[in-house]
Amino acid sequence: MNKSENVFLVGPMGVGKTTIGRVLADLLGKEFYDSDHEIESSAGADIPWIFDVEGESGFRLRELKMIDQLTQKKGIVLATGGGAVIEDENRKWLSSRGVIVYLHAPLSQQIERTSRDKRRPLLQTPDPAATVRELAQIRDPFYREVADIIIETNRRHPRSISQEIEQHLDLSKSDLGKAIREDDADLDF
Repeated sequence: MNKSENVFLVGPMGVGKTTIGRVLADLLGKEFYDSDHEIESSAGADIPWIFDVEGESGFRLRELKMIDQLTQKKGIVLATGGGAVIEDENRKWLSSRGVIVYLHAPLSQQIERTSRDKRRPLLQTPDPAATVRELAQIRDPFYREVADIIIETNRRHPRSISQEIEQHLDLSKSDLGKAIREDDADLDF
């Protein structure tokens, strides 16, 4: 599989992965998937219900299976859930099957965008802002570890962000082509 056929968006909740993913898929002429939405479709239940009944571990198992299935597709843009990168296997599949874009936003923006969202089970705590900070501290190293491209979203329009991602992808393709041509030039026939 050509890694550049697929683009996988990772990053914390509230950073805009789904919105940006839809715009990016349209821009690139690729199919769009959201792993959380696909989990809900296959389970016939929403994520808060899955967390209530199966706990986070049950959800992560469903997520693991879904990430494996989705990353095997070709020509897609995939928005992953914020915690997808915590599983070793997910990181391996994402890294080997597509270009990974880490969408990063300041903590203040993440807190603002998720503060009243009742659909995020991990934030149903007395202090959601503290949870966002804690999750960022745990997950940011994983996002950076797998990222091929890091994009600062910081209140920018999804189209602008998507165009920046497209430019990075175009540069990556031209760099890859150049590297292949340089390797071929070194061959002795």
